[in-house]
Amino acid sequence: MAEQMSRRAAIGIGAATAAFVATPGRAVAAPGPDAGSSVGTRPAAEVIRRAYRRQKALAGGSWHTHVAMVGAAGGLSVVVDDDADRVTHGYSVQKLAVAVAVMDKIDRGELSLGQRLDLTGDIILGGSGIYFLHTVWGDEITVANFLTALLLVSDNTAVRMCGRVVPALEINQILAAKGFTHTRVEPVANPNRFFLGVTTPRETHDLLWRLVNKTLLSPRSSDFLLGILRWINGYHDGIRRDMSSAERSRVATKYGADYDSQGAARHEVGVMFDPTGAPTLTYAFFADSLGDLDNYGGTHPAVRAHAVLGRTMFDAISPTTNRTAPARHRVPRFHPNNGG
Repeated sequence: MAEQMSRRAAIGIGAATAAFVATPGRAVAAPGPDAGSSVGTRPAAEVIRRAYRRQKALAGGSWHTHVAMVGAAGGLSVVVDDDADRVTHGYSVQKLAVAVAVMDKIDRGELSLGQRLDLTGDIILGGSGIYFLHTVWGDEITVANFLTALLLVSDNTAVRMCGRVVPALEINQILAAKGFTHTRVEPVANPNRFFLGVTTPRETHDLLWRLVNKTLLSPRSSDFLLGILRWINGYHDGIRRDMSSAERSRVATKYGADYDSQGAARHEVGVMFDPTGAPTLTYAFFADSLGDLDNYGGTHPAVRAHAVLGRTMFDAISPTTNRTAPARHRVPRFHPNNGG
């Protein structure tokens, strides 16, 4: 979340702007050969594209988007490709890439989810999250603990905790080794700290698709991250706003919001699953140069757009079952607990 305008102005806007100029924008793509079932009398892909064009116009700003869905025959088709190679600041969406780097080190046996680190006052960072709300510190917490906080409530202190176990340069090396060209954190003088850096909608889609198909990380690590991203205590203002609890549990999502000298940014990326736990749709919505700078709630125009698009996409995939999925992921059914 936002901290100071002066800090944001110094994050490397110039470098990202140069990348913008070097990468031409793309129009919304035509449907692929396997663009899915129909909603009413229109193909599902066309329903999504129409909703996207309308919500983008209503929200304003500059949008960079990639949406893909699985068709009845099991093939993945691009539904929206709108400036999907734009290099842009990911803000808290980047926390997903950071978590992938930590889990990669766990997969290699150099770290464990149960490893404990001290949570001291000098590492606490405000903004989004829970740790700064404690007001007193001194706990020992596991890697699993701060990764859960990182993804479920987008905790900023958890970013610093990740940097203690996987320094910034190592995060970038891991992401490069996994084939990501643009998705990077931005190192600072302290090797264990960093700004969250940049990505593209297409690379974010690739990360998500490989994660849900369990080719990016081990199956166990993939399931750990997806279990957090799908849990219904997470972010609800955008894609998952107008869904039941059961529907929300079929969506893994990560939100990012901040601002720079060009205006506000409101991003949301994720995956929707069919009832069997097979992935059926990916979305990567990056919107910047927006107004309503200090509104981080559900009434922000871009967040309203995400909510409409979430309902539209979920309804569009509801008739589809991805029978050919190489991997599936399930979460426990939510049951309330009254203590005891």
